[in-house]
Amino acid sequence: MNMIHNARITLLATLLNTMAGSSFTVGIAAPIAAAFFYNPAGARLTNVAGGVVIWLIIAIMLHVLAQRVLGELRQ
Repeated sequence: MNMIHNARITLLATLLNTMAGSSFTVGIAAPIAAAFFYNPAGARLTNVAGGVVIWLIIAIMLHVLAQRVLGELRQ
């Protein structure tokens, strides 16, 4: 029974950590790359920076949640 529980916990933690990585890529890396390479005239740096901060907080929270979920593993 513990093996099944641990496998489910590990899958949940993996999902949360993947969501954190995706949030980082979509909300931080992509807008910075777009602003750097394409320099859109309508995009303000403050708007991009605000979005980056929000997505960074989301990514960190998901990663920390994944670590806490792993704390539920049984021996």
